[in-house]
Amino acid sequence: MGETREIRTEDEDGYGRFSTGILPSHVLKRLIAAGREIRADEDITAAQIQPASIDLRLGPVAYRVRASFLPGPNATVEEKLASVFMHQVDLTNGAVLETGCVYIVPLLERAEFSARISGVANPKSSTGRIDVFTRLITDRAQAFDRIEAGYRGPLYAEISPQTFPALVRKGSRLNQLRIRHGSPQFSDAQLRRLHAESPLVDREPDIDNGLGLSIDLKGPASGESRRIGWRAKRHTGLIDVDRPGVLEPHQFWDSIEANDAGHLVLDPEEFYILASRERVAIPLDHAAEMVPFDPLVGEFRVHYAGFFDPGFGFRAGAKPSARAVLEVRSREVPFILEHGQTIGRLVFERLTDPPPEAYGAGLGSNYQGQDLKLSKHFRAP
Repeated sequence: MGETREIRTEDEDGYGRFSTGILPSHVLKRLIAAGREIRADEDITAAQIQPASIDLRLGPVAYRVRASFLPGPNATVEEKLASVFMHQVDLTNGAVLETGCVYIVPLLERAEFSARISGVANPKSSTGRIDVFTRLITDRAQAFDRIEAGYRGPLYAEISPQTFPALVRKGSRLNQLRIRHGSPQFSDAQLRRLHAESPLVDREPDIDNGLGLSIDLKGPASGESRRIGWRAKRHTGLIDVDRPGVLEPHQFWDSIEANDAGHLVLDPEEFYILASRERVAIPLDHAAEMVPFDPLVGEFRVHYAGFFDPGFGFRAGAKPSARAVLEVRSREVPFILEHGQTIGRLVFERLTDPPPEAYGAGLGSNYQGQDLKLSKHFRAP
């Protein structure tokens, strides 16, 4: 089925040139200034606006709860909190969220979505890479990380550090929200055309319900290091989520070197940072998301932080330049990953307009042109 390309010469509703798609940064700024679609208890800052998303900020209090939950269609988050609440944590001046604990934090932002506006959330890249599990919850939600069209109400973050204790505070930004107008579809045929126009990966694409990415377990072809990944250590110090470039990697991570067999055994419940074999480029008028991996081909989870911004790894006329860095955790049993094994798929979606500044274009982007890279909190090894 061909793509419906409804293009308007006048932007009468403020959403962009196309009638459906993800809202880019300049449209988000315009809507926020007009008090439409998303509001906040405190002014939304320019630093929160990314090329195709908005960073969400923690409010001043966290609620430690016994277990994760969804409120379901007949309850608010506040109503459900009463049955699982344990104690309250003041985040005003910073507080440590302990590993293995679950916290619910009301966010400073709230949704005021109109009938055709919906949203999808994900952890920020730096959040996923330190194994802080976070999901968005709304009142009457039946799924995490989704805001239904027309929703008007508060937003909450569920946060559970898995490996490293995390120091957070009011205003910390752990997850991000993409806002969509309408319900656009993007087929594999459209994806093939997009790759033909502007290469999305630096090798023959694997396109089947999205763009397949495979794992690199051989490492650099030249140089002294054969590092292919990092495995998180247990019982380390804490990570201040708002302080970049201050931590020594080897105090928190063990380096993983390539072996001649080209495989890696994932130990159950251990956390790994690995990289894709492919280099990726996201065109300026599209965004992508790493979708949850098919459990039928392996008991492991890949990529908690799944958003790929417009311009990631992209430069006009150049080959794709950035690897996808993958957060990987095996589940109940050890699992052997083989070099070149498919470990995830990117699903693409068009923006209603290209953003005026793409990822990496003077935005303080931490992962443009990346190879294997830890989160921004760590110094270069």
